[in-house]
Amino acid sequence: MIDKSLHFAARIIKLNKYLVSDKKETVISRQIIRSGTSIGANINEANYGQSKADFISKMQIALKETAETEYWLRLLILSEYIKDKECASLLDDCLEIKRILISSINTAKENNN
Repeated sequence: MIDKSLHFAARIIKLNKYLVSDKKETVISRQIIRSGTSIGANINEANYGQSKADFISKMQIALKETAETEYWLRLLILSEYIKDKECASLLDDCLEIKRILISSINTAKENNN
């Protein structure tokens, strides 16, 4: 999970570079780099949580950041900054991370009871 989110963050950084240098877009690119790189940071932090509740809380923050990143990716497509084909793989990875996070949070909650 950490590796997947780290690789995703690296791809988001590359997307940011493209948006800023080629498309001269700075508003959405700032938002997506913040949320897209925060996912892995929160997952990493969750692994060092002080309690199960702390783990769940950090994973929920990562899930919220994933949902926000998904929003920005969809907005970039709709506003025609990037083509759907260019973004499909990033969006797929984002949705996969989202599914894994939901599953991890649900499992942690079940094991916490």
